[in-house]
Amino acid sequence: MAMMLDKSEASDAELIGRAKGGDRGAFGKLLERHYGFVYRAAYRWCGRKADAEDIAQEVCVRLGRAIRDYQGRGAFTTWLYTMTLNAARDMMRKTARDTAKTEAYGVHALISGEAEDDPEDPAEALWVAVRKLPDKQRDAVLLVYGEGLSHAAAAEAMAISETTVSWHIHEAKKRLKILMRSAGEV
Repeated sequence: MAMMLDKSEASDAELIGRAKGGDRGAFGKLLERHYGFVYRAAYRWCGRKADAEDIAQEVCVRLGRAIRDYQGRGAFTTWLYTMTLNAARDMMRKTARDTAKTEAYGVHALISGEAEDDPEDPAEALWVAVRKLPDKQRDAVLLVYGEGLSHAAAAEAMAISETTVSWHIHEAKKRLKILMRSAGEV
């Protein structure tokens, strides 16, 4: 007896094709399937739950506008991760501008810049240190170690060569050793 493929079991490629054609249900299923991935990536990038939620929501909005442009040349998750990194960077720039305005005009706002990490947890301490790395190093570490992507997939997401990803990882490891030592001395 032949079984019909349940729509909930559709592949990403099928959902993307249907979403490009205007199928809102397929788009919703695609979002549902990948929201956790986007949120985790955003959280690792910024370290704050509220900011990660804002970034994930922004990615959902952007995805709605950009899904028709997805060419399918690389993995959907790689494309989605790139969109997530861009949204996180945009948020960081906006926050920096807002902070500069606040300081320039002498307005005092209650804004907590503290991450919600547990400083006693060594893994969280490491992610706090990762967020202090320069952008390219941080992105390479988040992609390779945080999301488990290969250097090749990370290179695609970052729009750089695989060798450059490896170099950023190497430099990040050196810098993280220094950051972790100084964090231990505090």
